[in-house]
Amino acid sequence: MDAIQSFGERNFGGVDLGDVRRTRRLVDAVDTMCRHPAGTLPDKLNQPKMLRAFYRLVNREEVTHDVLIESHTDETRRRIAALGSAENVAVTSEETSPSSSTATVLILHDGTELDYTTLKALQKHLGQIGQGTRRGYIAHNSLAVRADTGETLGLTSQILHHRAKRPKGETTKQSRERANRESRLWLRGAEASGPAPAGVRCVDVSDTLSDTFEYMSYEVTQGRHFVLRAKENRKLDEAVVGEEYLFDAVRKLPSIGTCPLVVKASPGRKARETTVRVSFTKVRIAPPGEKLGEYEETPLELWAVRVWEPNTPPGEEPLEWILLTNVAVETFTDACERIEWYQKRWIVEEYHKGLKTGCGIETMQFDTIEALEPAIAVLSALATTLLALRDAARAPDAETRPATEIVDPVYVEVLAAHYGKRLGTRPSVKAFYMHVARLGGHQNRPCDGLPGWITLWRGWMKLQSMVDGYQAARPKTTSRCGKN
Repeated sequence: MDAIQSFGERNFGGVDLGDVRRTRRLVDAVDTMCRHPAGTLPDKLNQPKMLRAFYRLVNREEVTHDVLIESHTDETRRRIAALGSAENVAVTSEETSPSSSTATVLILHDGTELDYTTLKALQKHLGQIGQGTRRGYIAHNSLAVRADTGETLGLTSQILHHRAKRPKGETTKQSRERANRESRLWLRGAEASGPAPAGVRCVDVSDTLSDTFEYMSYEVTQGRHFVLRAKENRKLDEAVVGEEYLFDAVRKLPSIGTCPLVVKASPGRKARETTVRVSFTKVRIAPPGEKLGEYEETPLELWAVRVWEPNTPPGEEPLEWILLTNVAVETFTDACERIEWYQKRWIVEEYHKGLKTGCGIETMQFDTIEALEPAIAVLSALATTLLALRDAARAPDAETRPATEIVDPVYVEVLAAHYGKRLGTRPSVKAFYMHVARLGGHQNRPCDGLPGWITLWRGWMKLQSMVDGYQAARPKTTSRCGKN
């Protein structure tokens, strides 16, 4: 079996930093962080020599956010392209063309605020966040996941945006033409993600903040695919069921079937499993009366899918999604697939939780922007490994694939020694990760379901401590992060 290439090697081993020793230093630092992703940078790099080396590295002029994030996104694109090969294509719907001959990858777009208000030396270099009283970035992330399994492939783009203070007296035309207009982020994220490789269909998925005519027009004119949740009751260019506005029209459509839906917890809403009704129709969206973005003023031919909950538990807000897409919806199966795509949008929210809670990206202490931004790029790539823990346990071949194919054998050896006969000496990927989850507090009962990344992460941290102790008691060996 070929040696497992480390996460640092895959994502940063080819980056040109002007000196191969700098690249090696970066790879070593990332692999060390991968084994200890929690806490502050001193927690992650607990050897003073390595910590000082990392600080020197991110202060080099050759080491920038753009250079490092591009190295990671290049690796993500390689992983996406690999899905286009015939042996890796996963057909998700026999009735939907062209998915019968291509793999589908979802590019999940969303922004999160990174708060660095406490870094007083950087205040004039940071933008407004929150209600304007905090300082930091809006990190607009584009996360690639497989449509069939939800496996995280990595970031295809990250934009560190400084929220601009709107000039006093700015006209609509001036706002529309302003380069740092925040609503441009959706277009910039899609553009930076690049075209879909051969044999792969990429679909941009986003929430209500992306519901702008400018963004949808860009997706259509550039030949991209998208699904978003509508926010605006838009004027229709042609009436549907006698109605001239989007929401009014789709709410008059009869249900054509039901499907199960997992409702994620959110402010004011508890997590639950429910059954929703589904309807869909083709629509022509008219350009807005007031032009707020840059686009061709021609109607957009799209499909609308309505999802609603007929029976809502007491005390809960009724669930309703109205999705817009330019991927044809001609059957009930098509509609259900578009709903499944949108449901996977929550993965990017889990990623943001991992970025902050898991990797502590807001705990970094730097006194220059030039050092902070490349460190953000490193931790942003690192955070994808937390989701990879969950992905490995849920992969289609997790019950048959040997765990040693995706993690260093020393991790399997230590965990097997800890659990004895219960785990065995050659566990499958699923058995390995379910026992890692047990270390994190998961009971492994049928009613508990599959563990999430937080539980797996807690278990992985405990296992890492066990591995560290094991390795300290024997001659030094090289340990590598598991495959992402």
